[in-house]
Amino acid sequence: MSAALLFLLIRLAEIQLFFTESFSKWNVNLIQESVKQRTEEVQISDGRGSFLDRSAKPLSVSQKPAIVLFPFLKKQSWPIEEAAAILHMSKEELNHSLDKAKKPVILTKNDKGLFSKTALEKINKLKYPGIYGVYIEETEKNRLASHTIGMTNQDPELLRKKYPHKDGLSISTKIGTFGLERTFDEFLLPEQDTKLLYHVDGLGNPLFGMDVKYTADANPFYPLQVKTTIDKTIQQSLEEILDDHHLKKGGAVLLDIENSSVLAIASKPDLNMASQKTRQNYMLTPMYPGSVFKTVIAAAAIENGLDHPSKTFNCNLNLYGEPGDDKGRLNMEDGFAESCNYTFTSLADQLIKKNGSIIEDTAEKLGLTGRVGWEGRLYHQRDFKQFYHEVSGAIWGDEQDKKVKKAVAQTAIGQKNVRLTPLEIANMMATIARGGEKKQVKIADEIEYKNGTLMASFKDQELPGKTIDHYTAQKLQKLLRKVVTSEKGTGRRFSDLPYDVAGKSGTAQTDRTTKDHKTLYHKWFAGYFPADKPKYALAVVHMDTPEGKAATNAAFYDIVKKVYEIEKNQT
Repeated sequence: MSAALLFLLIRLAEIQLFFTESFSKWNVNLIQESVKQRTEEVQISDGRGSFLDRSAKPLSVSQKPAIVLFPFLKKQSWPIEEAAAILHMSKEELNHSLDKAKKPVILTKNDKGLFSKTALEKINKLKYPGIYGVYIEETEKNRLASHTIGMTNQDPELLRKKYPHKDGLSISTKIGTFGLERTFDEFLLPEQDTKLLYHVDGLGNPLFGMDVKYTADANPFYPLQVKTTIDKTIQQSLEEILDDHHLKKGGAVLLDIENSSVLAIASKPDLNMASQKTRQNYMLTPMYPGSVFKTVIAAAAIENGLDHPSKTFNCNLNLYGEPGDDKGRLNMEDGFAESCNYTFTSLADQLIKKNGSIIEDTAEKLGLTGRVGWEGRLYHQRDFKQFYHEVSGAIWGDEQDKKVKKAVAQTAIGQKNVRLTPLEIANMMATIARGGEKKQVKIADEIEYKNGTLMASFKDQELPGKTIDHYTAQKLQKLLRKVVTSEKGTGRRFSDLPYDVAGKSGTAQTDRTTKDHKTLYHKWFAGYFPADKPKYALAVVHMDTPEGKAATNAAFYDIVKKVYEIEKNQT
């Protein structure tokens, strides 16, 4: 018994005397936590930094007008009639909301909708303790570009691992777990939250009278804001279009060609925080590109003089040179427009016999064999990456495949071991549209202080390595445009759009099947528009879809049309 009492005494001393501000491995501040037990509060803002679109519109948080009623009001004589008139509510409604309340009540709307700014101002002019008009900052539950912007969560272990020297951080502090929330987390951590609070006794009555305190960080510079390159209006429209066409797996990415910045990006299925499976951002995930990869073979053929219009290929043959298709004899230009497999497997065979590394070398010139997202120095971080878990593409799985004719044929049409991300594909189209200039893709433009002044900016950066020459780029532009203008082109559906489109379709067979054993495919269309003065590059992919069921072309069509409408309205 003495030993047990001694142990309890030591334990009590640890709690009460020695580790009151850093208890346990989580460094819990017991003094703060004990105060919280006797404090009722309404959090107006958690103090974490946020994300803005390119026009400074909020992306990750929203401010909602609200009326806060503290429960001690029901025991007081307060101006309920005046409040009811201001809020266009009845006295009975206000009394009912307070009737059984033990914690502050937050009202956000009446029968007519959200409260107005004027209503909040009039409530505050009453200057009566216990009723306040505020703008409560809320994290967007169904936020736009959710896979790319990411989410926050409470993760004490990750918090202490990443910030061992930040002792002021509570273990309940939310931390970015993936996406931009993770990559920019160091800049977004809260300095202090904003709240209304009052202290209560054991029965929930005000401990020090009706003294409600307002606590906030008076620092004009924090929290920080990350200004992204996303256009909120376009992002919203793109996501709605993917939903309208029931594109359940895959997504789309739209780039501003001038500087390879992301205007809109969406991955499907929709993000569900409870499911790890839905957190994967398919726009950053390498996958079979199918015939979109023929653009690389065409670029290599142009650079090596194999694209003469008089040279034709027997497109009645399949990719292995066996009877199977029925397209007649086509030169490379028509073969590209109609996506003749034999044309490009033949060209790949000739090219690889000439130079064993020519396919991957050409892919590198188009920015397809490494990460394309913005990377560089940001303060003490020498290799800061804007995109979270961006995976680079790959061309060959085994060098020996270059000696196997069938493996070369499969590689030429974007199968076998070829894996590319939709972000890389969209950036390749932007590179071609720019005349061969390779650039890193940005999704964040600036980090700003709370008052709007600049803290850091992300300058445009070129992708390292060799590039295709301007002549090759012009020839590729012509090929991509003919895919849409040719009567038998695989992109002829887009010929009546308000913007002239240039691009390439792709169908990649996967190793997955439906329940009734039908093969599933990745269906692509990637390109740029307007074709004569390129401004936008777009890649759309519908993954694991049965033949004839893909929403790719319909989604691509509607996105281009919507961008035209938005731009027209802005001008």
